[in-house]
Parts: sequence; structure tokens; C-alpha cells
Amino acid sequence: MVYLCYLLEMGKKRVMLPASEVDITTVKYTTQRIQAPYLTGFWLKLFVMLAETPIIGSMIMIFLKKMNRGAENTVIPEAPMFVPEFPPQESEPDVVCLEEDGKPEERVELALQCLPDNNAGSIWITDPAAPFRYWKIRDYAYAYRSKLTAPSQATENFISAIEESNNQNPLAPLLISYDPDEVRRQAAASTQRFEEGSELSILDGIFIAVKDDIDCYPYPSKGGRTWFHEIHEVKKDAVCISRLRNCGAVLVGKTNMHELGLGITGNNTNFGTTRNPHAPDRYTGGSSSGSAAIVSSGLCSAALGTDGGGSVRIPSSLCGVVGLKTTYGRTDMKGLIFHYGTVAIVGPITATVEDAILMYAAILGSSPAERISLKPGLPCLPNLSSSESWCSLGSLCFGKYTEWFNDVSSTEISEKCEDVLNQLSEKHGCKTIEIVIPELHEMHNAHIVSIGSEVLSQLNPYVEDGKSARLTNDTRINLALFRSFTASDYVVAQCLRQRLMYYHMEIFKKVDVIVTPTTVMTAPIISPTALTVGETNMPITENLMRFVLAGNLLGFPAISVPVGYDKQ
Repeated sequence: MVYLCYLLEMGKKRVMLPASEVDITTVKYTTQRIQAPYLTGFWLKLFVMLAETPIIGSMIMIFLKKMNRGAENTVIPEAPMFVPEFPPQESEPDVVCLEEDGKPEERVELALQCLPDNNAGSIWITDPAAPFRYWKIRDYAYAYRSKLTAPSQATENFISAIEESNNQNPLAPLLISYDPDEVRRQAAASTQRFEEGSELSILDGIFIAVKDDIDCYPYPSKGGRTWFHEIHEVKKDAVCISRLRNCGAVLVGKTNMHELGLGITGNNTNFGTTRNPHAPDRYTGGSSSGSAAIVSSGLCSAALGTDGGGSVRIPSSLCGVVGLKTTYGRTDMKGLIFHYGTVAIVGPITATVEDAILMYAAILGSSPAERISLKPGLPCLPNLSSSESWCSLGSLCFGKYTEWFNDVSSTEISEKCEDVLNQLSEKHGCKTIEIVIPELHEMHNAHIVSIGSEVLSQLNPYVEDGKSARLTNDTRINLALFRSFTASDYVVAQCLRQRLMYYHMEIFKKVDVIVTPTTVMTAPIISPTALTVGETNMPITENLMRFVLAGNLLGFPAISVPVGYDKQ
């Protein structure tokens, strides 16, 4: 995206002014559209073959990048920023700080004290005409502690529901690694703790599903692939899983996902594509597709996902649940298939914001290396336990880039999001001001080069020995694109990260939150051919990712909350 006011032409090169000298008032928003064909069936297979041919494939990728205005031949004055780093922020009012080195169950207890009172008795509604209602974590805890039910009893209902789901036609599995006896074993231990009055935390006996790229012993980590567990042996839990176990959670199995996380629809030709619980002919979004669907279906109060490019927030948005992308470095990535990099995190998917708070408290805690290098401040939670603390919401200021905010597939989306901002203003006194975010197209380029290069570096040992032919077609196309990135491309992307960080930190001097819709569109319809062959649809990918990338490239926390439905 060439802003003539501050990009100078030098032959074929573009020379950017330093970010601090850019006149924001002259920035013009340009609609972002990815130029690439939609392919499935025979044409998809042919394109994969051509993309993987050494000379022809390179020419195709060069052509695609030029069509979509890559960052080649751009001179950027900023130094590269190889890890998202932003200065320590001032402490906020009405928050409670947590100790990263403390016990997860103690952090969860502190988080529980931050929540408003819970009317748990309202879950016992016998009217069959009553609308569907999600059971929160505290609802289950109330039922267990009141002896209205027990984890073992609830487990039998869960197992029956999973069996029913697995017998659907067409196949739409929520869990791809699952052992009913293992679930019963955990639930029996939790039931015994409740009988003895020694439950571990509010999460004791709570069903939590785990995305298939997170190690959860004794299940394999396949990454949505049929053979990946042959080269990735699971010997113990990931750090985030061990923290949930310490809180007494019942880990029900590994959820379906877009293969290796390299897609955002949730299409998976290996195990079957998970369907959207609100509309089974539509995608869930991805790559944490099964995690969002199992929460959206009401079978689990919470699930874990991973988010390197919206992979927690996008499926949460399309499935109507809450997805939290944590700050970079807040959660330890040890025990994940992609365990290092600068854009991905592990985060919770829940039915409510309240449950996201409890899950975050359980899993947070950076690795020692990240704590040394990033020097993060103490993590904190909003204190919502009293009416006085709710008053602090009135001090929040939202930043809205209106032209970007409204660049959606249907005005229904932007209008419903606008309506929520109006409600927050009317009920709590929050205000919204206009902002401008420069270089959004450059941010897209910097993100795809960063995540693509980092993923490829971790996959290379596995796919360079002939196993790439066993990957799905869309994964192979993505890897072909990633191989076209050079070391220079990666450094340029990190220079862009520095610029974009500057712009955003200037914005955050004026606002507390940048607000957008989560996705440009609601859940896309599944093509029948794509269920067996797969598909590549870059325009849909761009539509689903348009608003989410700053959280990943710049390491910011981000959350998606459901606000309504479209007419369909």
C-alpha cells in the first residue's frame, strides 16, 4: 500500500520515512483484497503439483506476491524487532495482580474472588421452551458442591453426547484422540475429592478439551494430521496442561483442527471437517476448530486453542463463543508442536468472559527465558466483584478506525458491533474516539512472512524427507509459499514490526482498546468437494484474518466476544 505522502520512489525502490515523521492525517484507507484463485478438486491438485515444481513453482509464487504487493524493494529506516516488545504500561485501576510463580490453583482462587456474585440456581430451568443456556464453570462447581450431580455422572452424559456426535453423517468429529475410560478415571478422582471435601479449585471436575497441537499425555499430538504422532512423541503434558491438572480439570481429549494449524476455516480431509454447531453446513473457522465447536455445542465449559494468526479468535467468532489471545510470553509454550516463534500463543476458548478469566489465571506463567528477555510486568485481572469496581469501566476509551471497521462483507456485522459500542457508552459511560492505523497492508505482509518462516523452520526436518506428499493440498500450497520467503524478507518483516509497534503505541497513549469486528464475515458455507479434496481460498482467508493480525505480530492481548447473529 503506497502512501504517496511519505513513500518516495527511487528507481524501483520505495523508501519509507521514519514512522515518527509520518503525517497520520494524510493516510488514506485502501480496501484490502487478496488476489488469488479459489481452487478445489482437480484444479487444486494440479496447482499443488505446479507449486511444488522447482522452477515453475517459484515463478507462481513470485507472481502471486507481486499481485498482492509484497514488501520487496522497500527501504525501511527502522531497525528490526525480532520479538514483540513494548514498554511497561502504567498500572490500571481496579485490577488484581497475579504471581506467575505461584500455584495455578491459588491464582484461580484469586481470579474467582474478582468475579461478581453468581446466581447458580438459575441453571435448573425445567421449562422445555426456555432458550439454550451455557453452563459456566461456576454453575458446574455449584452443582457438584451441592450434590445435585457429580463429575462421574456428568461424564456419562458427556460420553453419550460424544458418541452421538461421532455417529453423525457426514462425519464431523469434535475429538480426534479420545479415551472414555481415561475421562471416567479423571472424573472418578474428582468425584472422590468432592465427597471428601478436598476439591482442588473451582476448575475441579470441569470438562476441558485440548487442541491437537498441545501435548496432553497419554494422547498423541497429531496436529490434525494422521501421521505426525509418529515423529512427535508425547512423553508428558505441556506446561499449560499440567497447570490445569493441578486445578483438578477433567481433560476430555484432543480436538480436531485445521492440519498443522495452517488454515483458518477448519477444513480437515484427514479426520473429517468439524461443523459449526449453529449451522452444520458452515465452517467453524480455524485452526482451533474443534475447540471452538465443542464449547459452542455446550459439551465443555472451556477448551484450549493456539493462536498464531487468529486461530483462537476466528473460530470463537464464527461459533459464537469467547476467544482470548493472551499477550505474547504470558503463557509457556513448552509442550506444543510449534513451541517457539514470535507470533503464536496458547489461549482459552470459553462460553463466557468470566470463564476466560478463570482459565487464563490457571494457565498463565511465562517461561524463565521470556521473563528475562521481555521483563514483563505482573499479569493482572479486572476486579469485578463490587459495584464500585464496575464504575471504572466508564473510564475506558475505545479507538475505532471507522473506514477499517466498516470494511466488512455485510453492514449487519458493522452495525451490530456499533450497537455494542453504543450500549457500552450508554450503560457504562465508555467513550469511542476516531483513530487511524497506517500500513495495514504492510502488517499483513509482515505477519505472513513471520509466521510462515517460523513454521517452516520447525517443519523442515519432517517435510524435507518426503513426508510433505502426505500433507493435505492446502497445507502443501502454504508451505510452497513459505519456501519462497528469503532471509531478507524475514528481516524486512521485522523492520515493519518495529514501525507498526510505534504506530500502535502512539495510539495506545490515547485509547485503552482498539475495537473492530473479529471477522469480515460470518461462517462461510462448506463446499462438498472441499470435504474430500480440500480447497484453497485466499480471499476467504483474508476476510477472516483482516482484523486480527496486530495481536499476533505485535504481541498484544486480544479477545473476541459474541455480539449477535446475521439474518442467516
